[in-house]
Amino acid sequence: MTAPLAGTLQAERVTVVIDGRPLLEAVSLAAAPAEIVGLVGPNGAGKSTLLRTLYRARRPTSGRVLLDGEDIWRMPGRRLARRLAAVLQETPGDFELTVYDVVAMGRTPHKRAFQGDDAADREIIVGSLAELEAAHLVGAPFDRLSGGEKQRVLIARALAQRTGVLVLDEPTNHLDLRHQIDALRLVRRLGVTTVVALHDLNLAASFCDRLHVLNAGRTVVSGPPGDVLTPQLLADVYRVDAEVVEHPRSGHPQITVLPDSNPEKWRADDLDFA
Repeated sequence: MTAPLAGTLQAERVTVVIDGRPLLEAVSLAAAPAEIVGLVGPNGAGKSTLLRTLYRARRPTSGRVLLDGEDIWRMPGRRLARRLAAVLQETPGDFELTVYDVVAMGRTPHKRAFQGDDAADREIIVGSLAELEAAHLVGAPFDRLSGGEKQRVLIARALAQRTGVLVLDEPTNHLDLRHQIDALRLVRRLGVTTVVALHDLNLAASFCDRLHVLNAGRTVVSGPPGDVLTPQLLADVYRVDAEVVEHPRSGHPQITVLPDSNPEKWRADDLDFA
């Protein structure tokens, strides 16, 4: 599947405050054309909040988000949707939609009001499902799918949008191991600029060009996986003892958490779940 020209995506000192509580504090992030930037950190670190600012679901309290150098809040919504697509953790409600209907939503930014699908749209919709090995689901009711099937359909919807920038919030959630790898390989093959939140650090190390680590709403470090994923960082940010070695075949960092480490040294009052 041919993707549009990859763009650039930047967050400049983004701060988000809700009800007086800071969820993000002066976070900056940059994704270059065709680069995959992984957003990692413990639960409550601010990953989803930052992603929401990137796809304009939440306006920053201060700071700004730039797509190809342009403030996304100054862009018409349709033009933004032609250039940036998102896969969220939340799925559509249990409406009576088929899989085709859900994926066809990705074509909406490219159409006039009330314009139906033409042959080119249908080819893109079915082709996007085929990329995720889900073409056989095209006529199925979306609300009757398994969690993994729904996730693949939502990724297909983002592909159908045909943008040069993707923002993905836990896209491997609910997917089995093979489909996790297939989905991330597809993102790499597309060659689009991607910011992706991932919990699995070994997957992030394998597929991301750079990692951006958040904790308690602040940037901890950003850089290549081999520089970022150290035992000290895992201890400081995740409160675990772990070994990090270079995988002998891939050359990527491989993390093994040591289950026999002493949990008492991670005192509850040291943890910040903001």
